[in-house]
Formats: sequence, C-alpha cells, structure tokens
Amino acid sequence: MDSYIIEGGQSLRGSIGVSGAKNAALPILTVALMTGETCSFGNIPALRDIQTQIKILNTLGVETTWKGKTITARVKDTYNSTAPYELVKQMRAGVCVLGPLLAARGEAVVSLPGGCNLGERPIDLHLRGLEALGAIITINGGDITAKVPKGGLKGAEIYLGGKAGSSVLATDNVMCAAVLAKGTTVIECAACEPETVDLANCLISMGAKIEGHGSPRIVIHGVKKLKAANWSIIPDRIETATFLMAGAVTRSPITVTGTRPDHLLAVLDTMRRMGVGVERKGTSLTVVPCERAKACEVTTLPHPAFPTDVQSPIMALMALAEGTSILTERIYPDRFMAAAELRRMGATISVANGQAVIQGVPKLSGAPVMASDLRAGAALVIAGLAAVGTTKVSRVYHIDRGYERFEERLGKLGAKITRISEAAEEGLTAGAAG
Repeated sequence: MDSYIIEGGQSLRGSIGVSGAKNAALPILTVALMTGETCSFGNIPALRDIQTQIKILNTLGVETTWKGKTITARVKDTYNSTAPYELVKQMRAGVCVLGPLLAARGEAVVSLPGGCNLGERPIDLHLRGLEALGAIITINGGDITAKVPKGGLKGAEIYLGGKAGSSVLATDNVMCAAVLAKGTTVIECAACEPETVDLANCLISMGAKIEGHGSPRIVIHGVKKLKAANWSIIPDRIETATFLMAGAVTRSPITVTGTRPDHLLAVLDTMRRMGVGVERKGTSLTVVPCERAKACEVTTLPHPAFPTDVQSPIMALMALAEGTSILTERIYPDRFMAAAELRRMGATISVANGQAVIQGVPKLSGAPVMASDLRAGAALVIAGLAAVGTTKVSRVYHIDRGYERFEERLGKLGAKITRISEAAEEGLTAGAAG
C-alpha cells in the first residue's frame, strides 16, 4: 500500500483547477443502462471509484471507452442484471445501478453496498421508494433482488425522509426508476444536493420529464424511453473545499479555479466566521489567509447546510484555530475517524455522542498516521501540510478514491509531498538497517 511523506510548514502558492464531481459522476454513468443509444459523459475525474463503477457497468453488458476526461458507454447486451459483490463492496455508489437496472430491464440483483467505514448506512430508503413504485424486493444472502410486477412500475407519492433527513443515493435511485414508470411520481423530502440536481438535468437532456429538482419536492412524469446522454459533470465541491482548507491551514493565498461557488455557500460562510477570507471571482475562489483562524461551531446537515464530506477537512483547520470549536455530525454520527490520528499530531480533540470538541493548539507536529477513509485521509494530508516536521500518511488508496493525482497537484502549489510505494519503503528500511 502506498503512503505520502509530507514535509510540513511550506507556503503554498498559485492556482489549482477542480476536477469533475465524483459524487455526481458515479450515478450519472449508470443512466447508460437506461437507453440503447451511445452516451457520452465529460469532465470525468480519473479516480478509483470511477474505475470500479465502469467495471460494474461492464459486467452488466455496457461497453465503455475512456479517453481523457470523456467516457462513452453503450449497452451491448442485457443478459446479466446482477451487480457482483466483489465490486459493489468497494464503494457505496455501486448501489446506484439498482434503479436504472430495474427501470430498464425489469429486474436487478445488487449486493448490499460497501465503501468507507462511516458507521451504519442503511439503504431502507432506497427500497421503500422502489417498493412504492410497485417493485417486488427481497434480500437474501447479502443481495437485493428487485423485480417489476406484471403491470410495470407505476408513479406514486413517496416520502424519502430518514433519521438524518434526505438521502442522495436513495433520491437518485428512485428518480431513475420513476423516469420510466407509468404516470406521475412525487418525491417528498428529496435530496437537494448539487449532484442530484446534475443527475436530474442529465436525465432531462435524455428526454425525462422532471420538475422541482434542487428542492425537497421532485415531480417526475414517466416517459416510455430515453435517448442518448451527452453530459458534462459539474465541478467537485468537496475537492474545492479541501483545497480551500489546505490554503487556510498553511496561510497561503491559493486560488481554486473552475468551481461552482454557489454550491459551497455554507462552507464559505463557515470560513468567514473563522476569520479566513475567500475572494470570489466568477468560477474562481482565492483564500485570503489570516494569522490564526478562530474557533467555530459547525453542524453537518443535508444541502444547503454544511456538507458531511467536509467535516474531516475542517477538523484539521479547527485543530489549529484559537479557542474551542464544536463539530456536530448529523448525517453519520460515527464519522470522526480523523480525530484519533490528528491527536497523534498533537491536536486536542474529544469525541462523544456524534460531536467533537476541538481545543485549538498553536501547532501540530509531524507523525505517522493512517487514512481510515477518503475524507479523513484528506484531513490528515491538510494537517501534514501545516505540521512541524515530517508526516507519513499510510493507506492513501482511500484518498485515491476521491482525489485525482492529489500529491501531484498539491506539489505544483509548492507542497513537499511525495508518494512512496510499499516496496520502495521496504527497500529504504532495509538500506537503513544495512
């Protein structure tokens, strides 16, 4: 497994462009299952999760070609409607094929999903929504089997609220299934995230009739078929926020280009409250650093509130802020995997009952730490950039799932970050011992 070696304390400078949004690309790629025509998807980030989604689609008879940032996809056969466990277990978004498969082929078998270890992440909302459309669903041996009844899927009024509010992937699955159902479907407590809006707009470009996307009430009028997709993915708001945090902790006026500031208003407001300015110019955001950030209270909630995926990165900034910050997690209460590793670097953080209390310290010290999940890994890199001394972040394959060429792009800003393979590390250790 590869690791990062980071020499902290470097000032960053320059501009960094944002990749396409992973969390939009993963469900959008699955709409290729819903048409017999060749689809083209642009602004696709080169990530492990995208590779996994392509492999899932390939097993389902979709032929794909990936050139640069564009993926073309077309269904070549429909013999298999089973998404295998060995692929779906690698990421939660593998379940995104459930709705499209069911709508297009009348049946779907999808393994219960995996992904980052963020605590309990049930898919009951997905199943509740599809059953409301008439789907017959059973779970056996870790597999979800869904079948369309003899009369086909039929529109319905569906409430998709759960313990933590709306669900992005449940909204995505139900929306895709409803597009080809008979009649009108109303989804109440629908996800409002930009990634769900991007999926809806892609489906509309294919001939779907969808209204209200971006609000808690989505109305879908079923159509008989869809044409080809020719769609470019929105910029990644979580990657944007991560780079802004990197600029804030290193007190560097870096500029993030090609983003969507309107997708990040809660993050930008939080940074302002912490004393870190962000200048907005068109699709670019420039960090206006301060000598030391101020403590802040933040609660993660569904969009447009503060996103759960930025909880770990902002924890790294709070660890160095002046005063006591309180970080409350309402989406995944167990999602504080970065806290223990940040403590190894000198952070003062206590976690209990879905809340982290962070007493800011003047400095962090480099240490060997381990990425336990995608966003926690990014937080450790951010902390390492600001720390005194050398930080080694292991298990960076988690980071590869969501950040394209992370170390290379940070290096172009002036970060001293090197990727080393396990074999190379063993060689260095053996050489030192000799």
